[in-house]
Amino acid sequence: MNKGVIFRAYPNKVQQELINKTLGCSRLVYNKSLAFRNEKYAKGEKTGYNQTSAMLTSMKKKEKYAFLNEADSIALQQALRDLENAFVRFFEKKAKHPVFKSKHHYQLSYRTLNQKNSIRIEGNRIRLPKLGFLKIRQSVEVGHINNVTVRRTATGKYFVVLNVDFEPEKKEECNSFTGIDVGIKSFYTDSNGNVVNNPKYLEKSQEKLRREQRKLSRKKKNSKNKQKQRKRVARVHEKIVNQRNDFIHKITTKLVSENQVIAVEDLNIKGLLKNHKLARAISSVSWSKFFGTLEYKAEWYGRKVIKVPTMYPSSQTCSKCGYKNPLVKNLSVREWECPCCHAKHDRDLNASENILNKGLSVA
Repeated sequence: MNKGVIFRAYPNKVQQELINKTLGCSRLVYNKSLAFRNEKYAKGEKTGYNQTSAMLTSMKKKEKYAFLNEADSIALQQALRDLENAFVRFFEKKAKHPVFKSKHHYQLSYRTLNQKNSIRIEGNRIRLPKLGFLKIRQSVEVGHINNVTVRRTATGKYFVVLNVDFEPEKKEECNSFTGIDVGIKSFYTDSNGNVVNNPKYLEKSQEKLRREQRKLSRKKKNSKNKQKQRKRVARVHEKIVNQRNDFIHKITTKLVSENQVIAVEDLNIKGLLKNHKLARAISSVSWSKFFGTLEYKAEWYGRKVIKVPTMYPSSQTCSKCGYKNPLVKNLSVREWECPCCHAKHDRDLNASENILNKGLSVA
């Protein structure tokens, strides 16, 4: 298997300048190739990676674009491959038509491949094409490196994202099963009665974020003070993202370690986000990230994640006798008694038990 490993990088001034130049060159090549393909498409001519690669070769020979030779050539080719993949997804109706990249987007990256051991880690440094040895903070040992993405964040920090070969160690099988009912007030309730509260990192930082954004709006356009304030706002967002990712990684690791089978709802999150009253809360709780992380960790360690159909009425169904209570459809009903078997239910606990039962029946 492959996995991504992120290390903080500390380039010197010369390396920073070269990274920034490569980021700009990659964006230029992507935009020129997109314009080229759009023009050919308008004329009814077919184009692909080979044609854009030939265009890049001719660009490098022109004096106007001689600076492209200073950037990592593999990174420029990867920009063309990214464009090719974007068009493939567009024609398969999995994504929208590719758009031009803006230089005003502050989080940028480029990718380069490991050819003939050109990328390797020695001590606390990683060797990258054109950059030479780049100082990093290595937190874990890694296997063979397939490719590296060099990323500059909106706060001005640099990271290297390594795609490495990975052989996960399967965990010992256990007889513990659980169903997960996600929510907004509590992050999730499982069928064993465990409740994990929603940490609400965005909500806790909302006042600080509002204050910093208000300061940003008052700065003079294109001034140095505006750039400084923009980074302050970006740092608040960065902290929220880091807190959320740390929380999700910890709880998913715990779930995968303790359970052999985990049943979850197959929620239509994009559809739920159309509810403007709940969109911010749903984005903050990050269910997509949670489900995605849970799935790949389960695959790594030999566990199983079962998805229960979207329209299954887990909250309205009595987990004891199967009676469907239409009155529970109202979200304000948190506790209810089954009129058929008189079992008393907590809404979330009952839903998690139904999710587990349904998951085991469809597995």
